[in-house]
Amino acid sequence: MSKLQIYNSLTRKKETFAPINPPHVGLYVCGPTVYSNVHLGNVRTFSSFDMIYRYLIFCGYKVRYVRNITDAGHLTNEQGEGVNRMESQAKLELLEPMEIVQKYTVGFHQICQLFNLLPPNIEPTATGHIIEQIEMIEELLKNGLAYEINGSVYFDVTKYNQNKHPYGILSGRNIEELIAGYRDLDGQNEKRNSIDFALWKAASPEHIMQWRSPWGMGFPGWHLECSVMSTKYLGETFDIHGGGMDLKFPHHECEIAQNIGTYGKQPANIWMHTNMLNFNGQKMSKSFGNSILPIEMITGNHPLLDKGYSPMAIKFLFLQSHYSSELDINIKGLQDAEKGLKRLMDARSHIEKLTAKGTTISDIDQQIESLANACKSNMDDDFNTAKTIATLFDLATIINSLKDGIINNNQLHSDSLQLLKTVFNGYLIDVFGLKPMEENTNKILDDVMNVIIQLRKEAKDKKDFMTSDKIRNELQAKGIQLKDEKKWRHHLVYLTQMMH
Repeated sequence: MSKLQIYNSLTRKKETFAPINPPHVGLYVCGPTVYSNVHLGNVRTFSSFDMIYRYLIFCGYKVRYVRNITDAGHLTNEQGEGVNRMESQAKLELLEPMEIVQKYTVGFHQICQLFNLLPPNIEPTATGHIIEQIEMIEELLKNGLAYEINGSVYFDVTKYNQNKHPYGILSGRNIEELIAGYRDLDGQNEKRNSIDFALWKAASPEHIMQWRSPWGMGFPGWHLECSVMSTKYLGETFDIHGGGMDLKFPHHECEIAQNIGTYGKQPANIWMHTNMLNFNGQKMSKSFGNSILPIEMITGNHPLLDKGYSPMAIKFLFLQSHYSSELDINIKGLQDAEKGLKRLMDARSHIEKLTAKGTTISDIDQQIESLANACKSNMDDDFNTAKTIATLFDLATIINSLKDGIINNNQLHSDSLQLLKTVFNGYLIDVFGLKPMEENTNKILDDVMNVIIQLRKEAKDKKDFMTSDKIRNELQAKGIQLKDEKKWRHHLVYLTQMMH
């Protein structure tokens, strides 16, 4: 097994990875809240944990990867404001909440396929675990760390903190400062303390998503579902819990409090957090006009883009920055990622044509071994993909030199050639999940077009003809004709210039 070092957000230092039950590893990652299209920052987070999942497997671990779907729940932010987003979006789109859930879950899975992200071993949903959430609430009530008011149940943060369990241990927040700065717009007249958070919310008669509970009809709190699903499938304490930096507080902080309040122990030994995306030096935000959806990045249908970029080029750009660092996306970075990925894939295509005739160990053999070891050392250093990619470029230089005859194949031993193939394919394909460009281009185009066709169909179903016509016209301007047939079946006619 590897001597893997992982930065633990809880202890704020790198630690040697020691699974609870080797070679088995339990990995839980907070999945999407399926009320809207997944955004590019989400894709970076899920790509990062896809890489981590792949590398653990590459190292020989048997990983159980659990990533949830949030399809219900009372979502709260740092100010204590809460809303059921599935229900709010359902009212906006004049659909049933579970239609919203299905629509955006399918969309999320399509994006995962485009970026070649491996599916988790288990993908549980919040609505599928209402009973277990009620059971955890009952346990917290029994332990005196929750209270019921008017059919709602809240976690008592102050009492939890008084029991020598520091609330804020993960995020570094101070409870007194939180109380002083808390702006509670949700249930402020019934909670004992402004920073208490909902475990269960009483539902008004007009509330669509609600379930029967010992406290009346209602729906669960957002933080509760991850505590329930992670421990159900990975145990009361498991190896790694991951998510985006924006989830550290309050979501992950509340998870820790719930689990300690229920089981008396931390849910995860290691907490990992990915960082944010910027575009042209600014935080990606709708208010700045630089919020670009993954499908817009792929098609190039956004005013800030010069063209569309392959999901593999975008993913390669993500990998050139450490998962815990902020990443600034710009056109030059995308163009450089495209060129860099092509260089590595071209080198990979040359490997099979190389021959080795060396009979003794030469300098080039030693150099390949050294670079192979460097790849592993870099990845073992908290998944340093940026340094690993730089090492792969060094290996690509050797491959090209062998191809061009600059290095004579009499200098290369057969064992070194096999190592070169194993390392190059192992990290580029197996660990980073990058597809060969020649295998990827047509499949991506088909997948992207299927997503676009579905979006146009939904627009026509809602009689939003302005949007459906806009999609058709813009595709036509790009050289793609979208023709409607009976029963809403579609087919594509790619013009000659798109095929070549």
